[in-house]
Amino acid sequence: MLRTLEERDIRFLRLWFTDVLGTLKSVSVAPAELEAAFEEGIGFDGSAIEGFARVHESDMVAVPDPGTFQVFPFEGGASGESARMFCDIAMPDGSPAWADPRHVLRRTLAKAAERGFTFYTHPEIEFFLLEDLPADGSEPRPVDSGGYFDNTTHPVARDFRRQTVLALERIGISVEFSHHEVAPGQQEIDLRYADALTTADNVMTFRHVVKEVALSQGVRATFMPKPFTHQPGSGMHTHLSLFEGERNAFHDPTDPMKLSPVARSFIAGLLRHAREYTAITNQWVNSYKRLFPEPMADNINEVPAFVSWGHLNRSALVRVPAYGKPNSARVEIRSMDTACNPYLAYAVLLAAGMKGIEEKYDLPPGAEDDVWALSDAERRALGFEPLPQDLAEALDVMAGSDFVAETLGESVFDFFLKNKRAEWEAYARRVTPYERRRYLNIF
Repeated sequence: MLRTLEERDIRFLRLWFTDVLGTLKSVSVAPAELEAAFEEGIGFDGSAIEGFARVHESDMVAVPDPGTFQVFPFEGGASGESARMFCDIAMPDGSPAWADPRHVLRRTLAKAAERGFTFYTHPEIEFFLLEDLPADGSEPRPVDSGGYFDNTTHPVARDFRRQTVLALERIGISVEFSHHEVAPGQQEIDLRYADALTTADNVMTFRHVVKEVALSQGVRATFMPKPFTHQPGSGMHTHLSLFEGERNAFHDPTDPMKLSPVARSFIAGLLRHAREYTAITNQWVNSYKRLFPEPMADNINEVPAFVSWGHLNRSALVRVPAYGKPNSARVEIRSMDTACNPYLAYAVLLAAGMKGIEEKYDLPPGAEDDVWALSDAERRALGFEPLPQDLAEALDVMAGSDFVAETLGESVFDFFLKNKRAEWEAYARRVTPYERRRYLNIF
């Protein structure tokens, strides 16, 4: 690593980590300081980071993870190339910081490893490409008017995806697909599957790269779940699988759906605890406008708002995709959006699935029809509960969940609830343009 820094004249090494909400944090060090950073870490004020520490216990240390070292060749120029590493956060005595989202995921992965499982994830990341981000909160303008799989003629959008994929692959992040999504300006780039910690690191890097490439082309990218009232929102459908060594633990050739008992119990865990972890996978006020759009929305039959599973059904919360090879056996969780903290989201999803396996949950009947086409009474009769319909409800459900509290740890659990309740209260008390348009001339 030191030789690479010297040979490529890399003058800036960025050390990255995230706060509890998933905001990327960065500190740059000179290559000459790297050896000391490995030995001692980089000290910082944890009380200044959302959810990390209280003032009287604020000293924390960022410890670089050498396995995440990556040169950013596309950010060269007069100042030379840069590189980055993710960090694990520790206390001054070297013990892991319980508020570090990366540690929350590591801890959950370690519990699964004790039972012989490795957790793999494969995200399909949607986002919008916009001409601008209006400071006054007015509706932005998409860069194109394309639709699903359109070969858009707008030069920025087309070149943007190509440049982004090239940039990602140059830093070792493999891309499987890229295409235009349903809404004007909406893009999707799917990353190749990897272990969950690597995927979470890749998602954070992906967001940075997408925004940087967009800026370089004079446009803006946003991972906001629902920027437009009358257009589909952006999700991060993620395929999940467990392996025991080289064997896919979800595959059973004797089962009609090729699903093993492990896979069935894992899905049952995702379903039983879905309402409890929704505040983590959908953590913003805006997230619920994607899950519960206008009733007449064109894509409403693909919105995963009800606790159900199906084989080919895209209205289900959990879908079992058709696959050929045994090692491709997987399940797809469809509720998660692109603005979540991927470390915490993957931790609660894995923990929910593992709870299903450990306690041998029975998988309820699947939904092969459009769940949105059913009446409320029919959905209740089939056990298809709705997910929480706003952030306040999601937080209330999460607050009563021993499973989520155990997975996140006390400090992250308490901070998350406190921070998000404050967000909801600020939103609920704010007078919006909608209210002024609707009520000023009525009363």
